Amino acid sequence: MVMDYEGFKKEIFKLTGIDLGSYKEKQMKRRLDSLISKNNFSGYKTYIEALKTDKKLFNEFINYMTINVSEFYRNPEQWEKLKNIILPSLLEKNSNPKIWSAACSSGDEPYTLVMILNEFLPLNKIKIIATDIDAEILVKAKNGLYTEKSIANLPKKYVEKYFKVDGDVYAINQEVKNCVEFSKHNLLADPYPKNCDLIVCRNVLIYFTEEAKAEIYKKFNRALKTGGVLFVGSTEQIILYNLYNFKPIQTFFYQKEKDI
Repeated sequence: MVMDYEGFKKEIFKLTGIDLGSYKEKQMKRRLDSLISKNNFSGYKTYIEALKTDKKLFNEFINYMTINVSEFYRNPEQWEKLKNIILPSLLEKNSNPKIWSAACSSGDEPYTLVMILNEFLPLNKIKIIATDIDAEILVKAKNGLYTEKSIANLPKKYVEKYFKVDGDVYAINQEVKNCVEFSKHNLLADPYPKNCDLIVCRNVLIYFTEEAKAEIYKKFNRALKTGGVLFVGSTEQIILYNLYNFKPIQTFFYQKEKDI
């Protein structure tokens, strides 16, 4: 019997807990068909059967479908706003802010947060929660090894201060790695951290359906303290922000006004 995409989504949910129905179907299906073809499977049914027994294939699927594109200081002007406007205001209210980097991919984002926070706080006072759905990418994040391309946008003073360079490999200092606590987390299914002062979730929600995004925004509201801030990516402005009790305070920064 031939398995269609709907059947495949159900099997994937049973196997991984990932709801492919919450991702934009056209984009996801295109990625999936490309992956199946690359591995020489005839269709969804033979591919899902192989995923159940082949760990390498399974890890490749998770890595490929969860779209890991990341770099340090992506959209530098937004990070400058975070450093010069958002963080000073948050630190005035709380000198030990709770910060969550959601869908952190290979760690570029939470490590960037540590470097910026170190302008205000000593490293031993900084703790970032960093989560992603992809266990393989979290291993890479914990290792903290990057290419020159990954750090191209990072201010030179940060590269000099926080990395050891060996050929074309940039290894992040252990003191910075100690500031980040990585763990696996599914934005669609798992409980969210509570009482966050800042949530950074960038360039991820563009892959979700409008319904899934609405649920995630509600959960972000509940995860933030009143007055806490959500920092989103450059293609992810929240048009109906008032539905989620947010108000824009800078472009791509939204402050929680009250509980939803």
